[in-house]
Amino acid sequence: MSLALLSLAALCWNAAYPEPTIQCGSENGPSPEWKVQHALTPGDLRDLRVEPVKITVEPQEYSLLMNISWILRADASIRLLKATKICVTSKSNFQSYSCVRCNYTEAFQHQTRPSGRRWKFFYIGFPVELSTVYFIGAYNIPTANMNEDGPSLSANFTSPGCLDHIMKYKKKCIEEGSLWDPNITACKKNEKTVEVNFTTSPLGDRYLALIQNKAVLGFSTVWENKLTRTSVVIPVTGESEGAVVQLAPYFRTCGHDCIRHKGTVVLCPKKRLQNSLDNNDRTVLGGWLPLLMALLVVTWVLVVGIYLLQRHEKIKTTSFPATTILPPIKVLVVYPSEICFQHTVCYFTEFLESHCRSEVILEKWQKKKIAEMGPVQWLTTQKKAADRIIFLLSNDVNTVCDATCGKNEGSASENSQDLFPLAFNIFCSDLTSQICLHKYIVVYFREADTEDYSALNVCPKYHLMKEATAFCKELLHIKQHVSAGKRSQACHNC
Repeated sequence: MSLALLSLAALCWNAAYPEPTIQCGSENGPSPEWKVQHALTPGDLRDLRVEPVKITVEPQEYSLLMNISWILRADASIRLLKATKICVTSKSNFQSYSCVRCNYTEAFQHQTRPSGRRWKFFYIGFPVELSTVYFIGAYNIPTANMNEDGPSLSANFTSPGCLDHIMKYKKKCIEEGSLWDPNITACKKNEKTVEVNFTTSPLGDRYLALIQNKAVLGFSTVWENKLTRTSVVIPVTGESEGAVVQLAPYFRTCGHDCIRHKGTVVLCPKKRLQNSLDNNDRTVLGGWLPLLMALLVVTWVLVVGIYLLQRHEKIKTTSFPATTILPPIKVLVVYPSEICFQHTVCYFTEFLESHCRSEVILEKWQKKKIAEMGPVQWLTTQKKAADRIIFLLSNDVNTVCDATCGKNEGSASENSQDLFPLAFNIFCSDLTSQICLHKYIVVYFREADTEDYSALNVCPKYHLMKEATAFCKELLHIKQHVSAGKRSQACHNC
């Protein structure tokens, strides 16, 4: 009965007060309401969100638009609301700015919908281009009066590039080779040559194939303007097995900035000699028969001898203790805030885990624990738990980081607190102890300025990637007569 009454009440409410909808149109200039003095104006929006929407234009061709949704704040000022204006600024090779005004068809009579939910609206528009940063701002109309701070909300959105699973079907990406699969195979023919095979594309006529193993071992240019399987033999100047093959195409639309593909050099398979027997030529088979018979007799004698030896003699088996595999070493990495997190710290962490058998501890990954324990207690605990402590330094200029990841999520600039000076002060007392000094290492990608942290000069320094091998040996250096348990206990005392 109560449910029926509620439904009846909702129907009556809708009949008396039709629900507001929106009608949107372009309005790039100032709104007319801004020039009028208002005694009261509506409040700001409660929420603003942006997500991409895929729209099919034609087979295997998609267009991406922004789906911008917003929620109105449930207060009395909603009765004054007439429209919501949304402006989008794009930032890529060139900057653009456009706005849309969404008028509400009815005046708001209640702060929420009949169901009790807040008023929510959305607008689909504003085309999304490749690899572009968008800044979206929205505010309610009537706007605040002149010389008053108008309430507004903003959101950021970054569109993906041609490697995205949706964007790769865009016409521009297809012309730049997003759907091209070269199917690279490469093998080491001998110590001085590598054979590379790949499928060319009609999108261009030139390809550069490089063999790299820390340094460039060799390269060659291939000219081909049609879809075909091609092969090239590249001279190399060093060990090529396991090296990386990088194929750089030069297509008409992207030139030197086309999508590159990689492969790995393996050993070339040995060619097997296949002897086909001719039914009319029995002389070849007749020549092999005596040798085959002799091999069968020798094999039979060996089998009988082994059987008799096993029957009359007891074979003593020696059990060997299992080889003890030491666990990965724990490495605490501390770094100043100006270092680009994604393109420096993350790459360095991946190098430690992949090549130096290390378990890395980063403050970026333990924000919750730091908030619970406090930075000093957390650093003290990690200092005791870590086998090695690495001070990661760099003199990289922030413009490089800003251009790639400095403003993105996960960058070092988002840290609420720089733990590097605090870590340096906590660990500084150990730098004068010869017992604990072995735990500390300084690593830099370029010649770093340590004037502010001169105490680090007593620590071993390594320049990556020039001294990568020596750095890993120093990191994993363990005296053979010290067990894993004793090593861990000695480190924890520091």
